Order: sequence, then structure tokens, then C-alpha cells
Amino acid sequence: MTADAYAQRVDALRAALRRQSADGAPLGLAKRTSNLFRDREEGAKRRLDLSAFHHVNAVDAAAGTVEVEGLATYEALVDATLPHGVMPAVVPQLKTITVGGAVAGVGIEATSFRHGLAHDTMLSLDVLLPGGDIVTCTPDNAHRDLFHGFPNSYGTLGYALRLVMRTLPVRPYVKVAHVRSGSPREFFDALAMACDSDADFVDGVVFDGHTMVLSTGRFVADAEWVGDYTYEHIYYRSLLERPVDYLSTYGYLWRWDTDWFWCSKNLGAQHPLLRRLYGRSRLNSRTYTRLMRFNSRWGLTRRLARWRGLHPESVIQDVDIPIAHAAGFLEFLLREIGVLPIWICPIRVPASSAAFTLYPVRPGELYVNFGFWDVVRSRTPREPGYFNRLIEQEVLRCGGIKSLYSDVYLSRDGFDKAYGMEAYEALKDKYDPGRAMLGLYEKCVGRR
Repeated sequence: MTADAYAQRVDALRAALRRQSADGAPLGLAKRTSNLFRDREEGAKRRLDLSAFHHVNAVDAAAGTVEVEGLATYEALVDATLPHGVMPAVVPQLKTITVGGAVAGVGIEATSFRHGLAHDTMLSLDVLLPGGDIVTCTPDNAHRDLFHGFPNSYGTLGYALRLVMRTLPVRPYVKVAHVRSGSPREFFDALAMACDSDADFVDGVVFDGHTMVLSTGRFVADAEWVGDYTYEHIYYRSLLERPVDYLSTYGYLWRWDTDWFWCSKNLGAQHPLLRRLYGRSRLNSRTYTRLMRFNSRWGLTRRLARWRGLHPESVIQDVDIPIAHAAGFLEFLLREIGVLPIWICPIRVPASSAAFTLYPVRPGELYVNFGFWDVVRSRTPREPGYFNRLIEQEVLRCGGIKSLYSDVYLSRDGFDKAYGMEAYEALKDKYDPGRAMLGLYEKCVGRR
């Protein structure tokens, strides 16, 4: 039944594509929500509605797989898999992230130290190509080049319609231990040891240069209590208050969504009175994203900063740094950028995995993801993107790589070297010879 329903959706899509006029404008996705965090200078596009492809088609707990469509959110995927005693092997932090978006971009969470990024858990992929054809890609079939080239392509090689992803068995609760460190080197040494332990989850938070908390989680069958971070209590604060905590597995997977990590503070949602006015149902990434888009469109906080004589720059970045350079990179962030807190999440792509073309982390090597999301305000006027450019230069110097969901200022040559554009252009020639979709550089750096 699910196979027939998927086939019917594909047939309807093909019919819609035949009706659509190819007027020379680039193809774009008609989507009401987005987890891209950069202002875009949108030109004319032919908008394609794929909202019908939002189903979880099948969960095979015994095989450790789930078949899901590209526009399904991870919230829907978790809701479908947990009753079967399994979860997606990597669950990105926000409920609104779609499965196709996590694979076309980069999806990460606290299981990534063992299972890699979201696209490393992918077993097969149906892609709608820019010309209207649909191909099934696996690691070893005729379209294996697209399978390995699709991650980090951000809708410039096609759109994910259906995916088969790996799952992991779960237990009802997660016991989390929070351990403080007082220096970057102590913290990252402890993180590396945790990644070689039997932990199921590893991540952490840098609160300042002398306060860092490493969190390791393990599935358990029973809990002494169950922490609730969906309303009155704020998860990231609990890291400094509770050396040990218990969450339901569902609560653990979405522990960051209620307060958008800690970014809800910028919207007043951490003030007790305003928190009650928001109410439990609006304390989530959906609400904050809508408010952020509204502010970006009207420039309210930018105007306020300028009225105060400040020059604001949005610094919203996730970067992956080899563990050997992690302490030095953190010292750079604290010294030059000053955005706090910083989320820390280790990544290690399994050594047996093949490399993905556009996100060339080395299999078997431990990397550290640094996530930092705020505004740097200075009384000194600087060139646009000054702080983001500093970060990009330091990431490249450390042999790291940054995600492309936010502002990118790299030169064409720097971008080409960092993201393997020679191989990308070969994929573009093969799968989008008519250039019906924007190129990756034009989309990410050109903000189109």
C-alpha cells in the first residue's frame, strides 16, 4: 500500500512537471519553512511543490531501517520510529529539519561520534533531477556518484524524494552525566576519551573560557526521575545544576528544541513571565524561526543597534575541526569572536564509510563540531562579514570545514578548494547539463 501511494505521488509530480513551463528561470523548492540562516537575494524561480512527499512509509526494526520521504520532518520520523523501539541513527537537534534537507545539507547530533553525519546513515536515495527524471541512488549502483555527491549540495543537483536510512534500537530513558572542565585541553581530552567509551551520546557546551561541560548519555531501562525541559525548566542551564539527569528518550532527542539551544533568550522566552505568555505549545524552534524571519525582513534589531551606535554582524556558524586543533580553535573563538555559549559535538565517520564528495571529512578521524549562533556588536565599523571571514580563515588553517546553511564569504578559489568543486562540476554536467538549478557557489556565497 505504501509503495503504491508513493508511486501515485511520483506520477502526480511527473504530471505537474510536464505542465510547468521551462521559462529559463532556475528551479527552486516551494517550501514554507527553511533552516537556512542567511539572507537571500531571491530572483525569479520556477517553484516546485514537493509537500506531498512527507510520509514515513515503512519501519523495519529488525533490519534497522526506515523508509521515509524527503519532506518528512525529523519530528514525524521520530514519532514513527520510537513506537517500534528504534530511532534514526542521527537525529538533528530541531524538529522542523526535514530528512531531505539534512541529507542535502549537513545533519549532526550527539550520536555522530559513532555514526557520522545524517547522510552517513543513508542507504539509498531517490532523487528528482533538475530535468524531471527520477533516479534511485545507492553506494554501489550506476548512480553511486550522485549518492556520494548529493550531501552538501543544497538543492543544486536535485531533490530527495525518498530515502532509506539506518535506525538504532532504543530504551525508554537516557541517563546523562554532566562533567565540568576548567580548560580547553582538559575538556577536549575528556571528550576524546568519551568517544572511545560505551556511551550512546556525547556532546557538550562551552559556557566561558573556564567553564565547559561534557555530557555523556546512555540508554537505560529505568529512571530515578525524569527531567522535563519542555516548559518551565531550561535544558542548557541544567548542565551546570545537575551532575546527573534522566530524560525520556523522546525528551532527550528534543532537549535542544524547546529553547533553540539557548537562542530563545534573544526573543525573551527565558524570562519567567514571558515564558508563561509564550506557553508550552509555542516554546519551540518553529516559533523562534518565524520570529527570526520577521525580524530579518523588517530589520528591527539592526535598527535598534544602529540607534545605539553599534555595528551588528550575525555570526551563525557550525564548523568541524580535527580534534588535534580543537583546543586552539576554541581559544581563537574566545579571543576573537566572543560568542557564548558554544555547542560542542564530536563527529567520527565510520572508518569503513566511503568519503562524500562535497563534505570531505576523513573517515575514522575524530572531528569536533563547534556551533555558535549570535550577533557580534562592535562600535567600530568593519567590512561586511568581518567576523565570519575571520572564522572561515581559521577553519581552513585548522584543516576543518564549515557548513553552508548560513553566511559564506569565501572567494571562488577558496570555495572550490574547500568543497571539491572540480568533482561537483562533473556531477553538474552529468545530472544538470542544462543548468536548470543554481550552482552551489552561486546559491551559498551569492545568497540566491
